Amino acid sequence: MELHVLVRGLTNPEQREKALLELSKTREAFENLAPILWHSVGTISALLQEIVTIYPLLSPPDLTAPASNRVCNALALLQCVASHPETRTLFLKAHIPLFLYPFLNTVNTSRPFEYLRLTSLGVIGALVKMDDSDVINFLLQTEIIPLCLRIMETGTELSKTVATFIVQKILMDDMGLQYICQTAERFYAVSQVLSNMVGIEARKAIEAGAEQTTRPSGRLIKHIVRCYLRVCDNARARQALRACLPDALRDNVFADVLHKDQSTTRWLNELVYKVDEQDAAGVGAGSGGAGGRPGQAMPGGPQGPSGPPLHHQVQQQAPHTLGGHQQQQPLQQQQQHRGRGMQHQQQQQHLHQQQQQQHQRQQQYRGHHQHPPQHPQHQYRM
Repeated sequence: MELHVLVRGLTNPEQREKALLELSKTREAFENLAPILWHSVGTISALLQEIVTIYPLLSPPDLTAPASNRVCNALALLQCVASHPETRTLFLKAHIPLFLYPFLNTVNTSRPFEYLRLTSLGVIGALVKMDDSDVINFLLQTEIIPLCLRIMETGTELSKTVATFIVQKILMDDMGLQYICQTAERFYAVSQVLSNMVGIEARKAIEAGAEQTTRPSGRLIKHIVRCYLRVCDNARARQALRACLPDALRDNVFADVLHKDQSTTRWLNELVYKVDEQDAAGVGAGSGGAGGRPGQAMPGGPQGPSGPPLHHQVQQQAPHTLGGHQQQQPLQQQQQHRGRGMQHQQQQQHLHQQQQQQHQRQQQYRGHHQHPPQHPQHQYRM
């Protein structure tokens, strides 16, 4: 069937479902499909009508598989529009990505909802894949980061991978890196979710050593490492990573998973080297202060040369988590510890406090982001 006949079918309610299915299957065969969709009268409106028709089925959750498949076919066509250089800017100016946020904000784990979230993530992923600063600027004015963070924590492996890729691409832009590292709260939210994901994948790696039932995702680990490595380009955030970089990334836990992925292995080694190099520099610079910690903010940080180091800010908000660099105890006080058993008990208590504080902050963080934005100027606050 000819392309223009299928496109005209989108505006006909009786032919729309068939046209959606055919176009979504053959969209890669038509190079100019995106401009045709955008400039055809009523076509984009028809696709948006398919989206908003699903809203009442989100809460209470009543989305069926056929309804999910149909709206996902419409989303696949919007992804073509989002990724085409001629229509991408128009797509953003129309604020069409905001129509997808209610789908990303769902938490139902059934397959129709998961398919809907994954396809919606694909549209956002197509936008950020273009490395366009205008795209990043638009997304930073919306709730895309907290929405992605929640999916990174609770989604399936594939959804986690796409959501982490989106966060990575935002970080790769200078504007995105500065935005996330500008405050301790934003940095903490991102780093804590990344740390939790590393912990889950590390457990999979350990279990896979004994039983070949579960294996960590190499693609997901790659995006996590890229996120951490990019954060290291911010001096104050790199200082904070000294305290919160997961041990699993240092201890070669993922060696079996990454043994064929030389690029990710190289990025991981570079990440550990940068953090350890900063650690060694901090010891040397802190000879005049307690614990060998650097006492001055790095130049060029988001709050200027006179701003406090990021890990000091986090210490005020969440001690013992990101920036809880405590002063080293005097040697005489250390000698008063009675044996290794007491030290182990103290470590367990400290870890328990850490987990409780992290859980409280996560609950506070989730509580502030229960609903997607209704306007593109709604800022991401924590």
